[in-house]
Amino acid sequence: MVSEEIGYRGPTACAAAGITYRQLDYWARTGLVEPSVRPAHGSGTQRLYSFRDVVVLKIVKRFLDTGVSLQNIRTTVQHLRERGFRDLERMTLMSDGATVYECDTPDEVHALLQGGQGIFGIAVGVVWRDVESALSQLHGERVDTGETLIGPNPTDELARRRNRAV
Repeated sequence: MVSEEIGYRGPTACAAAGITYRQLDYWARTGLVEPSVRPAHGSGTQRLYSFRDVVVLKIVKRFLDTGVSLQNIRTTVQHLRERGFRDLERMTLMSDGATVYECDTPDEVHALLQGGQGIFGIAVGVVWRDVESALSQLHGERVDTGETLIGPNPTDELARRRNRAV
């Protein structure tokens, strides 16, 4: 379960997305993926990323790993930002290496594949679940109080039940 009441510091976001802190910092400073919960305000302040921010970080990483240019990734992230990052978990992002396409239905995926060019896709729902699983094992922070949440995410019903059974 995704909670908008929990934010993740840089090192946690990096661990869940599989990126380096240097990448995270560069992407934040250049506006590729900025923390939506709390941006850095000068030296010593901690950025705080939302769950969706971490999903987008992992999507960016996957596209970079497959050779999509940073310029095309920026265009994709801007498109997702304009959509308000809605329905990410139901989306498939496809790329032919040059352009990134958003596909919401199997028919749209099929139409792209019919083009005959080499194409790959990212099922965002899979990335969503990967990030959810990774973050459930890492530290989060309550947005309202700043309290550090250690271990399984307290908003995860399955984790709460496991903790009660012990």
